[in-house]
Amino acid sequence: MASGPRITKEMRIEEVIKRYPRTIETFERFGLRCTGCSVAAFEDIEEGALSHGIDLDTLLEELNRVAQG
Repeated sequence: MASGPRITKEMRIEEVIKRYPRTIETFERFGLRCTGCSVAAFEDIEEGALSHGIDLDTLLEELNRVAQG
């Protein structure tokens, strides 16, 4: 079984964008424009999605797709 990137809801936004810089555009497209601010260091993906009214599963699916690309 192939193993690719696995971005989870518990990961900090900053951790994801450092590991997978291509995900910045995805975060921004979903309305999470905190990729360049200090909040990204403390907020995990689930917290960001909840505070912005974003469907978490859809966001995670897209982030993982982009990270694998």
